[in-house]
Amino acid sequence: MHKIKNNINENSLAKIKLRSAFYPIIIGLGVVGYLFYREFNPKAFDVITFSTWSVLWLIVAFCFMGLRDFGYMLRLRVLTDKMLTYRQSFRVVMLWEFTSAITPSAIGGTAVATLYINKEGLSIGRSSAVVMITSFLDELYFILFFPIVLLIVSPQALFGLGITTGGAVNFSEDLFLFCLIGYIVKFVWVVLLSYGLFVNPRGLKWLLMLVFKLPLLRRWKQGANRAGTDIIHSSIEFRKKSPGFWLKAFGTTFLSWTSRYCVVNALLLAFFSVGDHFLIFARQLAMWIIMLISPTPGGSGFAEYVFTRYLGEFIPVDAAMLGSVVIAMALLWRIISYYPYLLIGAIIFPKWIKTKFVNKEI
Repeated sequence: MHKIKNNINENSLAKIKLRSAFYPIIIGLGVVGYLFYREFNPKAFDVITFSTWSVLWLIVAFCFMGLRDFGYMLRLRVLTDKMLTYRQSFRVVMLWEFTSAITPSAIGGTAVATLYINKEGLSIGRSSAVVMITSFLDELYFILFFPIVLLIVSPQALFGLGITTGGAVNFSEDLFLFCLIGYIVKFVWVVLLSYGLFVNPRGLKWLLMLVFKLPLLRRWKQGANRAGTDIIHSSIEFRKKSPGFWLKAFGTTFLSWTSRYCVVNALLLAFFSVGDHFLIFARQLAMWIIMLISPTPGGSGFAEYVFTRYLGEFIPVDAAMLGSVVIAMALLWRIISYYPYLLIGAIIFPKWIKTKFVNKEI
């Protein structure tokens, strides 16, 4: 059975092509280029000027991304009982992020993450368990903190995009709807995973197979079967872990996602005097939930568009220049938080393939 599952994962890996890294770049830059063409104002360059203060906060923004990846590395170490070294954990995180960056947001890199961990020395069952628990912890972060955010800032503040001519808040119903759909998907997934991991894993697999017998879902039946098997493995591996283990695992998850959301705050401080940093943080949380529905690789194009629409009001510039400035900031945000994974992954991936597959066949 392990041999069969290895073949399945290696077939999934074979679908990853380095040229796929160009697609999100082209899509993202294409959207930014179109937005620049529509709203470009040359005076925007007078607003975005680099100084010692700018460089300092840009370094802080990069440090937040580094802290985010370090949190992921620590989590892998916790979930594998330190069977992975820091170097191996870094390699897995970069490969995982690279795969996520070149696949649609709703798919992500989890389809081949099991193979990445397995090839670093863990069994297939343990690897699939780690990936499943990682997914559970990530979604749990959103499920727990989004309601807290809503209690603190209110839906009107979170989804209110400016003020109408009558002085009322211009509530964005479409962004609210997208966020609600994304949250419901995450909530259902966490409930199902919780039931499968800690209550009745075989019952959940049976339920999944029953649902995926429906005509519209039958084409994904094989994937549902694998997911059910992974849940059973995960339950065996992690059901008896101590509260301290789960506290460490969720703590590293909190570190990773919270650090990522602080990037935009640091980025805005590099060029402007901004306030209400918690609302900026809260809107990023909502943005990542909204990006779940993005059909493009890594949310390319969609992320830049949502950024310009959702965070533009926090940039204190003249209305005539706001469009151009926001678009430039959106591009800089993606350069810091997204494109590095394409570059690092494109460097690591071929060498990893050669080491783990080609050399072993010689």
